[in-house]
Formats: sequence, C-alpha cells, structure tokens
Amino acid sequence: MSKFINVGVDIIEHGLFEGQYKVPNGMSYNSYLLLGEKVCLVDTVDKLATDKWLQNLENSLNGRDIDYLIISHAEPDHSFNIAMLINKYPNMQIVATAGCLKIISQFYAIPDNTKQIIAKDGDILDCGDRKLQFYTAPMVHWPEVMVTYDTTNQILFSADAFGRFGISSKNDNWIDDAREYYINIVGKYGIQTQTLLKKLSVLIIKTICPLHGNVLENNIDYYINLYDIWSSYKPETQGVFIAYTTVYGNTENVAKKLYEKLQAQNIDCTISNLTYSEISENIEQAFKYSHIVLATTTYENSIFPAMNDFLNHIAHKNFQNRRVGIIENGSWATTAGKLIKAKLAELKDIEIIEPMVSILSAPTDTTWTKLDELAQSLINDIKK
Repeated sequence: MSKFINVGVDIIEHGLFEGQYKVPNGMSYNSYLLLGEKVCLVDTVDKLATDKWLQNLENSLNGRDIDYLIISHAEPDHSFNIAMLINKYPNMQIVATAGCLKIISQFYAIPDNTKQIIAKDGDILDCGDRKLQFYTAPMVHWPEVMVTYDTTNQILFSADAFGRFGISSKNDNWIDDAREYYINIVGKYGIQTQTLLKKLSVLIIKTICPLHGNVLENNIDYYINLYDIWSSYKPETQGVFIAYTTVYGNTENVAKKLYEKLQAQNIDCTISNLTYSEISENIEQAFKYSHIVLATTTYENSIFPAMNDFLNHIAHKNFQNRRVGIIENGSWATTAGKLIKAKLAELKDIEIIEPMVSILSAPTDTTWTKLDELAQSLINDIKK
C-alpha cells in the first residue's frame, strides 16, 4: 500500500497569489492520492494547474475509481475541480465539514444526488487498510477548514497549515517562505492556530502534507515549534527590524546609521525601505523580530503613505508583544511620531523604546545624539 502520491502541480510562472501576493519563486498546489483498499483523494487544485493535475491523477489511478474526495478547504485554489470530479466519478463520496459543503455549493453547481459525508471533529473514516481521522480547524484560515490524520501511517494532511510560498520541489529556504506565508495568510488567527496545535499535540506525526509547499518529514517538532511561536505572537529572533520611508534621503541616512550602530554591537538586525520592498516580506520581518524601529516623514500632516499602509497591515494581522522605537521627520508641524504612537496604542502589549528621534528636515548634532541614545536603549533592552 502506498502511503500517498502527491499528484499536485508546481506553477513556476505565477501571477498574484490570492490577488495580492507576488510569488517570484512560483507556487505549489498539492493534491494527495491515497491508494489502498479504498481510493481517497485529498483536495483538488487551482484552475491554473488543472490540466497537469488531471494528467497526474489519471496516470496514478491507473483505471481505478475514486471512492472518497476529502475536501480540507473550500477556497478555489484547492476546490476548483470538485464539480468536474463529481461528473467524472459519480460514485465518489465527498467528505467535508458542513460549513465546507455550504461554501462549496456557493462556488460551484453541485448535483443534488452527490454523495456526501459530513465530517465532525474527531470522526474517523474507515478505509480498510487505513483509518482517517478528521479535526476541524476553524479560521486556519477560513471557518470551514479541517485537517486529516492518517492514523495508520501517522501522516497529517494539514490543509493550509504548514504551507509556504514557492514550489514544492525547492525547500532550501523553508523557514523564510513559510513564515511569510503564515503571517500573511493565517497570521491574523493566532488563537485559532493555537487551538489546532493543541488538538494535534496528542498525535504522533511523522509526515506533514500541506496544500502549498513541500512535504515535511524528519524533525517534525521543529516545524510545530515554529508554528507555536508564530501563532502565539512571540518574537522568533531577538533583534531589530528597521522599517523606513524617505523622501529626500535624510530619514534614510538616519535609519541606516542606526543599522550600522546596531550591527557594530552584533545585534541581529535588518533594514527595509517600505516604498520599494514587498509589503508581505516587511510584515514577515516585523513579526520575526523582538524589536522594530519605524522611521518616517510627516506627510500632509499625517504619516507618509507607505508607512501608514505598513502600520495598517501589521495591525490587521494582530501585531503585538513587541518593543518599538520611532524616528520622525518633518519640516514644519512634525506629527508623524505622535500619530504612530496613537496607532500603536491600539495594539496589544506594545512598548515604546525611548527616546523618539525627531529630525527637522535634515539631521543635526542633536539628531545624532538622540540616535545614539536610542541605539543604546535598543542594545540594552535586547541584551538584557
């Protein structure tokens, strides 16, 4: 009995994922075929991958019918081909949560006589030589999601959990791609992810099969521990992410000088110009580090647009439990720092690292003195 066959497809030349995320390294759409006494298919794929996926599926079936289609998640990048499969395999039974079946019917015309099994938390599907147990995972990252545990082979089919950006055949940068994926796709729902992790904690898991990214084997505790860190909003790394915007280069000069000072003291840090870099990567870095410094200009009596957009994004993802330094710039009526503090005050467990550095158009001796003080405050706070 084969444990599973990934009949999914890697899309190298990919547009925006979910209509907003650039994926320069492509995207994988996984679909898992379980061959045994019964034939089970775990999820279909996006319309971008349909033709190649169907070829993979039919070659692997080698003439057999599908007994069960297990639907982990109703989002169209996994469910697009359900109606086609129902027509092609009329005896196939669909297994999904009640919420999933409802959403599926909103996307596709499902025949009334389709055979359906409503999966509830803890239910087991006996496939003869393997037993599949279902665990609901609401809001990881839609409300109808479930994961499937092959109790016989100790394999977790994890839906979008433990996925990553990039293609499945390339996994040399798993942690960065997975962090960026988790924070941007699932990260708002840390409490719900924690609930799923508690359910999984009683299981022996040897393999994790996500719907995006590569299959995870060996050192499974490493992956689960990272998900625990990310979903509990703990810093993964003690260090500083410096996020800045600049108009004429003065704010950039101060931000880069801070970066140099921190590096000189062996502080783990990274720096990004928010205007020119990918928002998804900047959000990821904000959640990775224990400290963040926001350096920006006052723009039309408000916060410079790229910084304001960044702050709105991290707030939407439940940014919390971090320490923040602020560098503001303005030529008159400098208000950026005050407005940033007001935004941060709405978030949970955010501590401001003093002093705030104020630049009046261009840095002066006073600016550099205050920057030294901010750098030392950051260094002391991290090293303690």
